[in-house]
Amino acid sequence: MFLVLAVTPELKDFLKKARNGSIRLIKVIIEEEQLVLGAYKELWHSWDQDYDAFVLPLLEDTQPCYILYRLDSQNAQGFEWLFLSWLPDHSPVRLKMLYAATRTTVKKEFGGGHIKDEIFETLKEDIALVGYQRHVCSCAAPAPFTAAERELQQIKIDEVKSETSVESKQQTLQGLSFPLRPEAEEAILLLKQKRINYIQLRLDLKKETIDLVHTKHTEVTELPGRVPKDSARYHFFLYKHFHEGDHLESVVFIYSMPGYKCSIKERMLYSSCKNKLLESVEKDFHMDIAKKVEIEDGSELTGEFLYDEVHPKQHAFKQAFAKPKGPAGKRGQKRLIKGTGENGEVS
Repeated sequence: MFLVLAVTPELKDFLKKARNGSIRLIKVIIEEEQLVLGAYKELWHSWDQDYDAFVLPLLEDTQPCYILYRLDSQNAQGFEWLFLSWLPDHSPVRLKMLYAATRTTVKKEFGGGHIKDEIFETLKEDIALVGYQRHVCSCAAPAPFTAAERELQQIKIDEVKSETSVESKQQTLQGLSFPLRPEAEEAILLLKQKRINYIQLRLDLKKETIDLVHTKHTEVTELPGRVPKDSARYHFFLYKHFHEGDHLESVVFIYSMPGYKCSIKERMLYSSCKNKLLESVEKDFHMDIAKKVEIEDGSELTGEFLYDEVHPKQHAFKQAFAKPKGPAGKRGQKRLIKGTGENGEVS
């Protein structure tokens, strides 16, 4: 289990003074289970002119970090800042999980009211100025046409007159993968540690991310009420129960899709992203999922349903209309057949 990391007094003082001072950039790293000041930069030019020259040299290929970057705009609390979470693909999984789980601590210590935008990136080209500007345009655009959306638009044209079942729509899109937001990654980590027992996730169709909805403690009887009736969701539930005298705690993944109350685009994206999400949870977080189920309505989630899904009954299959076999090596007794002989006598 990861520790709740402390912020050093030196970093606390620096963050407090830097919020409305002459500091352009603050780099925060984890050392010896503490959050410490890694580097900082003073103002030089405008925020966009300083951005690449200040940010990119501080990004290491295998070492995550947090970067607080001051913009030139202000709100009621002072200057506005960007909060950048750098989690490179080549860094160890445990280190990425540690930084993802500690992000909220840094944000709270700095003061969330000063943060205008948050960026979670794994590639330098995405965290560079051009990547950030692309992110801003994507968030502001009323109808961004990404590759996934263009494909879904064609699907909508092709399928508007046909019915789509849960089984068939799984084959429509292959390989789409939306990244988990840091809050969602932290929740998965807490579920693995059994510090929480329920997670609900949703897709942000515009930003193309998987977002955390909530992690409210949930009993089996409360599970049906957690399922929205008009939108799709992913759920992870720590199912505590007894089986053959043993107390078990099994993680169950539930994909809820309330049929045609959702748009074709939403149905297709949820169906396509599901497998990549499960692959990430099982491989990156090393969490064993005992059962994966798909439902249309929350009322299906009874205690009996969960038990039968996690521990399916072994059915004995019987051969219908089976003809009994005779004794081995014998043809059975001969039967006498009465009939008329050549002269009409009965034999």
